[in-house]
Amino acid sequence: MPNILIVDDELGIRESLQGILEDEGYKPALADSAEACLEIVRKRSFDAILLDVWLPGMDGLDALEQIRTMDDPPEVIMISGHGTIETAVRATKLGAFDFLEKPLSLEKTLIVLKNALEAKRLRSENRDLKRQLPKSVIVGESIPMKALRQQIALMAPTNGRVLIYGESGTGKELVARAIHDQSLRKDAMFVEVNCAAIPEDMIESELFGHRVGAFAGATTTKVGKFEKAHDGTLFLDEVGDMSLKTQAKVLRTLDEWRFAPVGSEETITVDARVIAATNHDLEEEISKGNFREDLFYRLNVIPFSVPPLRERTEDIPLLARHFLKEFSSQYSRQTKELTDDAIDTLMRYSWPGNVRELRNVIERIVIMNPTVGRLDRKHLPPLVYRDGSRRTTGEFSTLQQARAAYERDYILKKLDENHGNVSRTAEVLGLERSHLYRKMKALQIAVKE
Repeated sequence: MPNILIVDDELGIRESLQGILEDEGYKPALADSAEACLEIVRKRSFDAILLDVWLPGMDGLDALEQIRTMDDPPEVIMISGHGTIETAVRATKLGAFDFLEKPLSLEKTLIVLKNALEAKRLRSENRDLKRQLPKSVIVGESIPMKALRQQIALMAPTNGRVLIYGESGTGKELVARAIHDQSLRKDAMFVEVNCAAIPEDMIESELFGHRVGAFAGATTTKVGKFEKAHDGTLFLDEVGDMSLKTQAKVLRTLDEWRFAPVGSEETITVDARVIAATNHDLEEEISKGNFREDLFYRLNVIPFSVPPLRERTEDIPLLARHFLKEFSSQYSRQTKELTDDAIDTLMRYSWPGNVRELRNVIERIVIMNPTVGRLDRKHLPPLVYRDGSRRTTGEFSTLQQARAAYERDYILKKLDENHGNVSRTAEVLGLERSHLYRKMKALQIAVKE
């Protein structure tokens, strides 16, 4: 039975709604103030709340604002005997599902409540479906990637803790998700924490949660990532950036699987698989006193290493075409393909940002070339283009070949910078327009009129 909370300072309205909802098969609970409402909602889960606007002490709109900040909040239907358009608009902006005026119409109240419960159900269903979508497709046929997939298949069904090493952008989160998706915990949540992105004074609250009043600004109870990951997987990304104070509490939690939220003496017991990732040399960080050795040994049960893209260049064409298909579909662009020249340039670039940089490059060229079906080297960003071109200089047997290749690349780059405008490009190069045309024809550069 759906759990419904009725919040009104008038006893008659509370009891009347309680009887009606019980007759309709709902399970109602009652509160006579906003403060009582918030206290009950923090302890129990509700599908919907019928919340009066005008209440003694805190009003219903302030309560609504706090309710909407909670994880997976119930749908809130505001009710008022003195409603105004301004109040209804504010309630809607704060996230209310609907606004009902007193005296309440029984038929309308039940219809709105039914619609609110359906909206809550669809929201939960959508969240669950998103959780089930495959997010861990590991693209690559190089020897290192084949070995990585074999390693994942071997140890994913276990509960062993994993520590993933790799440079920034290599796909450490993707590996963590693949481990979760092939584990016995795949039906539970995969919860990610980016330890480098959370301020030091907030990471303990993020990991372990907090109670109301635990610190300035803690106006609601927060469920921590460890608790959310119960029965699932907790991914500690960039664990090397975690403070020593937080490391101590994480270590204690991994030993006991119990912890107390910030501002609480009550302990919570959880069962989660922990996967950590880092782009640091943790053994070096240990020697510097930046990382706890005992925590390192807790996390480093099964070490993984994700190779940088420059060490598996044969995977670049596969990755590029994979991202091209993804972004062409995402941005509703025509089907696109990369020419051999473009692929060759991509393979010659050093990719300091690894797979993430390649993904960003492909997204950029899809967005910037909506009507182009065949993407050539000139469509690539200048940084990739210049670096990829520089790497070809050792391939020429004569000075004339090298000079012609350099001239071709340089003209293509300037054309790209001037959006294909030949006249403007000629001006930039200090050439007559007719001279540039002849040069382009000699160097087999297509002229777009």
